[in-house]
Amino acid sequence: MTAGHPGSTRRALVTGATAGIGAAFARRLAADGADLVLVARTADRLAEVATELTDRYGHRVETIPADLSTVDGCAPVTRRLAAGPPVDLLVNNAGISLDRSFLRSSVEDEERLLRLNVHAVLRLTLAALGPMTERRHGAVINVSSVSGFGPVMPGSTYPASKAWVTSFSESVDLSVRPFGVRVMALCPGYTATGYHERNGIDMSGTPRWMWLRADDVVAEALRDLRKGKQVSVPDWKYKLAVAGLRHAPRRLLRLAYRDRRGRVGPADG
Repeated sequence: MTAGHPGSTRRALVTGATAGIGAAFARRLAADGADLVLVARTADRLAEVATELTDRYGHRVETIPADLSTVDGCAPVTRRLAAGPPVDLLVNNAGISLDRSFLRSSVEDEERLLRLNVHAVLRLTLAALGPMTERRHGAVINVSSVSGFGPVMPGSTYPASKAWVTSFSESVDLSVRPFGVRVMALCPGYTATGYHERNGIDMSGTPRWMWLRADDVVAEALRDLRKGKQVSVPDWKYKLAVAGLRHAPRRLLRLAYRDRRGRVGPADG
């Protein structure tokens, strides 16, 4: 495969690589012939995934157990990106959401969300881009969300963090394109990853037709990267949703979300 460059991706680093979209990236990239560097919090599960991929595809898989919501956790990953062997593609996938209203949240939890969803993305992207721009080759995919285009989760700070990821990716991409390097924001909608179940988030009211498959999200992301897109929104229904969120008058959006916002408050979360 190519990563926004005529050469192939020889090595990719994927964060949040043991489940969901991160695991789908790892499988797809291994199948395409890339060696992998996988990052996740749980060392045992990380080792299991690495063994499975090595046995199936026969490529080298490095592992870095790390909690990217901490400075100490980011440190070994940034060192790996900066020191080599060279990484051709960085996938910043690790992230969290909080199943509660901002009014019922805590400073500690909100800061952890920002450290993982924003600060870690910034740190790892910066560490990767130095070597990539020097080599005139490489790409970064930052996993964002459709929710970042509007207040679709009233009372939640998750969309705000993803709005930053998308804007950051677009801005940095403009600065590194002259060096043959790409940065792209991947903005999926609801994706069946097991994340919501693991975190006790009730999604039973979400229609089945709204859910995407992680493997399909990854396939479209890699196609869009090859096409040179700055923002990838998988699936036509979410492309339409993003168009609406981007261009609809804010007054209409406030009216649409008024009832939901009224239900999310200090009394009932």
